[in-house]
Amino acid sequence: MYSSENIDKVIVTGAAGFIGAALVKALLALDLKVIGIDNINDYYSTSLKRARLSEIEKASKTKGEWIFYEIPIEDDKRLSHIINKYSPKVLVHLAAQAGVRYSITNPSAYIQSNLVGFANVLEGCRQNNISHLIYASSSSVYGGNKNLPFYEEQSVNHPVSLYAATKKSNELMAHTYSHLYDLPTTGLRFFTVYGPWGRPDMAPMIFAKSILNNEPIKVFNQGEMQRDFTYIDDIVEGIIRCCFKKASIDFDFNPLIPNPSTSSAPYRIFNIGNSTPIQLTYFIDLLEQSLGKKAKKDFQPMQPGDVVATAAKMELLNSWVDYKPKTSIEKGISLFSEWYLDYFKKNT
Repeated sequence: MYSSENIDKVIVTGAAGFIGAALVKALLALDLKVIGIDNINDYYSTSLKRARLSEIEKASKTKGEWIFYEIPIEDDKRLSHIINKYSPKVLVHLAAQAGVRYSITNPSAYIQSNLVGFANVLEGCRQNNISHLIYASSSSVYGGNKNLPFYEEQSVNHPVSLYAATKKSNELMAHTYSHLYDLPTTGLRFFTVYGPWGRPDMAPMIFAKSILNNEPIKVFNQGEMQRDFTYIDDIVEGIIRCCFKKASIDFDFNPLIPNPSTSSAPYRIFNIGNSTPIQLTYFIDLLEQSLGKKAKKDFQPMQPGDVVATAAKMELLNSWVDYKPKTSIEKGISLFSEWYLDYFKKNT
């Protein structure tokens, strides 16, 4: 299914997070040893994070091997010790302070986690000869760009939130390490990931909770918004495919006309999305159908730091690892709603 790259263990930071936990379970299903790192911060419900870890524990009983460390990535000494102890070929870095709107009121959290923490991860990889670092970037780096669909060769020098700026900074920092230390790095720009076990600060969970509680949902920009919603299983599949194909030098790289997505160093940047943008109002319609209840809509103006539309051009990742998302928005929302109704019936 994947390439011949020989991998027996993987470190995953942010292992209790939405994408991290789903990735860990998929890696365990491949019978790999997975070392998870997470600080279980209280940006959102720690009980949800603990529940994800419980699901991982169950999965590890049947296949693979699971080891977990509850530490912050800002702790460079403990982080480096763990990386040195296990020395995997691949480290997938998903730990970060998430959320565009939260970055407006709490910028220092993003500086510490997304910049200082990321620098610690890079140093840990360099000092311990990690063969390949895969890290989470974001579609937010495209900022106010209105040239859709977004593609990796576009300029991303005009972020509209600090969160986006830190993710762009991660890409620059990774390139420096690829260039100076020959560390292969792959940055993945995630596009609006949703699905079971999702983050409660994102639209699917916020909307579902409000709809079921007969509370109004805030629909920003009067509903005139589009997002390239990408189902969690498709995201995980893309990450795993990248685990088995490390970043390499682009021998066609032209420094006179530089391509931002590749380099003369072992460095790659990819969009990872669905390439099918969905109108926010249609997304809400699907949620109403799946939950069996109508939403009370409170139409609001555009939020600071937000963008009107996202859409991913997917040719690069497709050609690199044959990535083709399979889950339609209709199927994805149905699966999410089924999980949401079951989980929150048991936990409320």
